[in-house]
Amino acid sequence: MADDANPAVQPANFPDLGQGAAPPAVKPNIELVKDIQVTLTVELGRTDMLIQDILELTPGKVIELDRLAGEPLDIVVNGKLLAKGEVVVVDENFGVRLTSIVEQSAREAAVSTESK
Repeated sequence: MADDANPAVQPANFPDLGQGAAPPAVKPNIELVKDIQVTLTVELGRTDMLIQDILELTPGKVIELDRLAGEPLDIVVNGKLLAKGEVVVVDENFGVRLTSIVEQSAREAAVSTESK
């Protein structure tokens, strides 16, 4: 029996998590994130321009981008590449259809190359 000066030490018992153990079923609550504001950017392409060239822009002026027509668009959320998509027209309005979600490893690689 242990006294206050020398309490009994016992090993902790943890459940076996094993290789194939599934996490407990938890119903996702989308309400927790519905009101979080994010910045969504759809990028057709990029170009470098001098301020003088920007000031000389007029309606109808064509700006050459670093992508070809028909290439997938980048869908960026809070500055991080999330998906690829394509332009669509819905009831005479432009929209974007997601065609693929970028894998986490590709997102991390894109962030690391942008920071260099």
